[in-house]
Amino acid sequence: MNSGRSTAVVLFQLGGPDSLDAIEPFLLRLFRDPDIIDFPFARIAREPLARLISATRAKKVRNHYAEIGGKSPILEFTQRQARALEAELGRFLNARVFVAMRYWHPLTEEVVRAVEAFAPDELVLLPLYPQYSGTTTGSSLNEWNRQIHSSPLKQLPTRIIREFYSDPAYLDSLAANIDRSLSKFPAGEVVHLVFSAHSVPVSVIERGDPYQMQIESTVERLLELGRWGSPHTLCYQSKVGASKWLQPSLHSTLKTLGERHTANVLVVPVAFVSDHVETLSEINIEGREEAAHHGIRHFELMPGLNDDPSFIRALAGLVLGDSELLRVNAARIAHS
Repeated sequence: MNSGRSTAVVLFQLGGPDSLDAIEPFLLRLFRDPDIIDFPFARIAREPLARLISATRAKKVRNHYAEIGGKSPILEFTQRQARALEAELGRFLNARVFVAMRYWHPLTEEVVRAVEAFAPDELVLLPLYPQYSGTTTGSSLNEWNRQIHSSPLKQLPTRIIREFYSDPAYLDSLAANIDRSLSKFPAGEVVHLVFSAHSVPVSVIERGDPYQMQIESTVERLLELGRWGSPHTLCYQSKVGASKWLQPSLHSTLKTLGERHTANVLVVPVAFVSDHVETLSEINIEGREEAAHHGIRHFELMPGLNDDPSFIRALAGLVLGDSELLRVNAARIAHS
């Protein structure tokens, strides 16, 4: 059993509604976020705009959640990741792993209270977004900082893992997942890899957000690592509103592949580490139907990494990766 200094690890995720009735309040929290809705005079217009968008959007997405069980599974998957990561870290240090959701329970303020009760000696903040964007990782960290403003946690030694898209162990776990998914296709047949990422407004990228660059780098590194030799396309999904977002879309990509008489398609989500409505409904149901409509014979979705052991080991490596932590951990083990 480990002794000595204690470490709290906080996993950040988007969150999702835990019932059909929670969809609109979940969306309202999302569209109230200044890191999501930001424009001149937004302080005045954000609240009424958020209410309008969330009410309209809730009606559109209600059936998507109904198709996957009436709620988002992202909390369950993230809690599994937290339990598995805590067990893996327990081999090296006295650690507790907490889950903080940005827009639904457990909310950041709830998790701050739980971490305070644990009273750790050090903190590791680990947003579960492989690629950094101010709209995801940045938003989660901004909310954390707001909530610890008057908390003793503010004084603790804290390490932040801003992104891990280039982490070798993470990429290995993703490549192995692609290999498993490719095995579902007949041997010897060409499979077109469609790498799909959540889109963001082009204006976000133009302000210097590194998200698109890191998405493209993830795909490049995977292709070098996997050596599949498969044709591939990078596209984006989940556009909201009328402004210009990153392209091409998943919809247009499937249409183009159908027009090219592509027989086999594997969709690889590269910005999500957990299955949720955007993989289980938007890709696996809606995308599958579109693929069939466009003549694509065999369509598969690569499952999320979820609590895959290789991914959990990758997360543990990120937590333990700081040289000072490694030194402390080695000393703990030596004296245990």
